[in-house]
Amino acid sequence: MTHVVLLGDSIFDNGAYVRRGEPDVVAQVRAKLPLGWKATLCAVDGAVTTGVAHQLSRTPSDASQLVLSVGGNDALRNSGILREQARSVAEVITKFADVRDEFARNYRAMLDAILERRLPTALCTIYDARFPDPQEQRLVVTALSIFNDVVTREAFTRRLHLIDLRLICDEPDDYANPIEPSAKGGDKIAGVIAQVVAGNTIFPRSQVYAR
Repeated sequence: MTHVVLLGDSIFDNGAYVRRGEPDVVAQVRAKLPLGWKATLCAVDGAVTTGVAHQLSRTPSDASQLVLSVGGNDALRNSGILREQARSVAEVITKFADVRDEFARNYRAMLDAILERRLPTALCTIYDARFPDPQEQRLVVTALSIFNDVVTREAFTRRLHLIDLRLICDEPDDYANPIEPSAKGGDKIAGVIAQVVAGNTIFPRSQVYAR
């Protein structure tokens, strides 16, 4: 029996943000999986990359596939950098580089621990979010590209499936608030997860070539 485990943050653990009576992501995944398959939520709202190790310790022993969405809260913790003063563009880029280096170290260490389980694993990018102020939205998307570069590089280097949430949650009502998925967004996420873990190729796919 296939048992899908969701790891990470509130992209999956979004029950507190959907409207009353609407399903969260894990319920939507369960509804879309083939009969007899299971899905378990180990993701925790507010988690950062260094917190996934604890989630791994709670992963069911019969887990057969892992899906990970984390990094948004790492970015949120560093969002103050967008409001800092700087004397030059080089100083700004250096600050972003320092943030990227720390995130890359943490993300790689987390993936090392996950892949020790030797289970098929899919990674998710951090989606663009939806802030009402256009200038804030523009800054956030630009800053998130630094974190997403780490995620995509690790996915391609380690030959892992990549679910690009930036291309999936692409409408305003995919979001319950600026940073959490709504039931509609969750349904779209769940649909892609179900396709990925089932190995279904009905979606047109890109091929990435790396050494």
